[in-house]
Amino acid sequence: QKGCGDNCPGEQVSWDDAQEFIGKLNQREGTDKYRLPTEAEWEYACRAGSAEAFSNGGIAELDCGKDANLDQIGWYCWNSKSRIHPVAQKKPNVWGLYDMHGNVQEWCRDWFGVYPYDEVTSPKGPTKGSYRAMRSGIWYSPARDTRCASRFGSPPHYRFRQIGFRLCRTP
Repeated sequence: QKGCGDNCPGEQVSWDDAQEFIGKLNQREGTDKYRLPTEAEWEYACRAGSAEAFSNGGIAELDCGKDANLDQIGWYCWNSKSRIHPVAQKKPNVWGLYDMHGNVQEWCRDWFGVYPYDEVTSPKGPTKGSYRAMRSGIWYSPARDTRCASRFGSPPHYRFRQIGFRLCRTP
């Protein structure tokens, strides 16, 4: 993104590209500790203990008006000025994670599918599918699409300007 500099989030990355990067990183370090988070892990990290729409509280605006909570922690259609922003410009959640609400969507490990209707702990996604799961909103998303629980899917080979990824590291 022009004007964003070296602190731009990674973008225009397909799920397949992310897997290739992770494979090379693991090979370089002689490990298998890096991977994409599952949807459940991503949401757990995003919530940081919150049961609200956002990690810092509830949602007051569904569309592109100002939402006081979201404005503090994320980029969306109201405050982004129609562009991607450098990382860590908004407040982090209480666990110190930045940009969990908006700016770019992030690929998850899981195939995208219907969530179970019953309450489950650490749900597992489908074992196969056509779309991979993505979380977070995009710099042009309405507030409702940047909630902790918002989820999307896309074919794993698709690259879009607004899609990136976040690594998960196992001990």
